[in-house]
Amino acid sequence: SSGINAEYGVAAENECYDGYDEALDCKVLDEDKILSCIEADMAKGNNVVDYHGSDFFDEDWFDIVFCLRAEIEVLNKRLEERGYSEEKIKNNLESEIFQVLLEEARDSYDPEIVHQLSSNTLSDVESNLQRISTWIKSWHSDNDTDVDR
Repeated sequence: SSGINAEYGVAAENECYDGYDEALDCKVLDEDKILSCIEADMAKGNNVVDYHGSDFFDEDWFDIVFCLRAEIEVLNKRLEERGYSEEKIKNNLESEIFQVLLEEARDSYDPEIVHQLSSNTLSDVESNLQRISTWIKSWHSDNDTDVDR
């Protein structure tokens, strides 16, 4: 499996930006350019994509979608430690409270393939990595493909 980090990898490496959001203090991603940059790799299959949204990716690219969730207090502390502005923290917390990204994933893909995982502690992260690794191995076994491809 290969990893594709759509925001910090692909976007940064290929200048996939369409301006700057002053209120949220971040670059605005050019989603069409990101799609163009990853399309060839996605067509080959066997990818794990890391991104904070899912509504612009091709539905056929994914066999499973994992949505990481965090308790509000945990998320607030993480964002404060990153030095995010009050506005950006508020935006992120509201998104988590109202399950914006989870609902976006459920609306964009077959809800049967969308799974939410708690990501509050290091133990959660380790458990999530194990669960995802197990799923990948199982998928390869079920589809008679090489897991190391």
